[in-house]
Amino acid sequence: MTLPTRSRTARPVADVPEHRLGLAQGTALFVGAVLGPGVLALPQLAAVAAGPASILAWAALLALSAPVALTFAALGARFPDGGGVASFTARAFGPRTAAVVGWWFYGIVPVGTLAGALIGGDYVVAAVGLDRSWAVVVAIALLAAAFVTNHGGLRMSGRVQLVLVCGLAALLATAIVAAGPRSSWGNFTPFAPHGVLGVVHAAGVLFFAFAGWEAASHLSGEFADPRRSMPRATALTLLIVGVLYLGLVVTVIGVLGGRAATSPVPLALLLQEGLGDGARVATGVVAVILSFIAINTYVAGGARLGAALARDGALPAPLARGSAAGQVPHRSLGLLAALTALVTAVAVPYGLGLDTLMRATAACLAAVTVVGTAAAVRLLTGRGRTVAAAATVFTGLVLLSCAAYLLVPAALAVGGALAGHRSGRAEERAGG
Repeated sequence: MTLPTRSRTARPVADVPEHRLGLAQGTALFVGAVLGPGVLALPQLAAVAAGPASILAWAALLALSAPVALTFAALGARFPDGGGVASFTARAFGPRTAAVVGWWFYGIVPVGTLAGALIGGDYVVAAVGLDRSWAVVVAIALLAAAFVTNHGGLRMSGRVQLVLVCGLAALLATAIVAAGPRSSWGNFTPFAPHGVLGVVHAAGVLFFAFAGWEAASHLSGEFADPRRSMPRATALTLLIVGVLYLGLVVTVIGVLGGRAATSPVPLALLLQEGLGDGARVATGVVAVILSFIAINTYVAGGARLGAALARDGALPAPLARGSAAGQVPHRSLGLLAALTALVTAVAVPYGLGLDTLMRATAACLAAVTVVGTAAAVRLLTGRGRTVAAAATVFTGLVLLSCAAYLLVPAALAVGGALAGHRSGRAEERAGG
């Protein structure tokens, strides 16, 4: 986060290497943050909650996420920094609130990336025909690949992401076009078997699919020209994600009907309908790409946030190395990798399901987004402030739908406060 004074760990701007993101690479990373592996599992979870009416939840969240995306684009263009939402919050509400926001995001990255990796693993083993126990092996391989790629820097990460996003968009578009003619109006009835409450419940878990903008904000300082590139990358991402999400969800329900709510791999069934014998290979490819691009972006954003938090005293100071734009925060990446391994070691043996992992992640990301958009109401003017106010109301309602899972951000706030307090005391002793 950016505070009025820099800590002694920050490096001069002159020392920053010019390995910055261009529009294409930035857009690919943004798409990866929003269009993640959740699209592989969320159609089924939403259909269970609301039936065909889950389409309304998808459409509403897509429309209402636009103000959130535009708000973070405006903030990132005006205040580019690796601290992302925490940086904006520091300017609006002070360092204490900013630290809490930073802990929410940094602490939930291991949970969210594990969820994404497990989704990809489930699809891959189903496509190849392996025992489901192999899904964990595939998930660990995806996580390891993302951490290794990020240790190579954003320039390498962005190029890999660009190629994968282009391939992914082509595959999903092919599935929609090929399977679409098999849709039946009968599959949309009864439309709302669980009423309005079912749609609300579906929206709670679907926020996982639209919660990438806060991750993208941590990359704002990496653009060569954030004032121009941030809004453009955001607009392109909204267009790409909107077309693919709505096209995919409508096609899944229209083609699969009740099977959309009973199969844990609805996209695999859709690809089978559209591509026939080639569906198994296509499913595995889509799963790997979707999982990797999302994990890659969240790891990139989380690592830069951790370094920024350490730079400004909210995490132990040694993690601050690599906090300047263009640098690689290797220590923060290492801590994220260790935390991810710890979460995996707990979640897998104890059988924490995807619904639990995804709802916990959605609760933290919704909390981050609410505070970030509220900060924008104070920092922006004119039309930007109006859009930010609308985004705050929207995400506030989504946050309330998280119910008991709000205990997760509460616990992270307490844990982060203890870590920051211990770090501060250690620095005081060192200074004394």
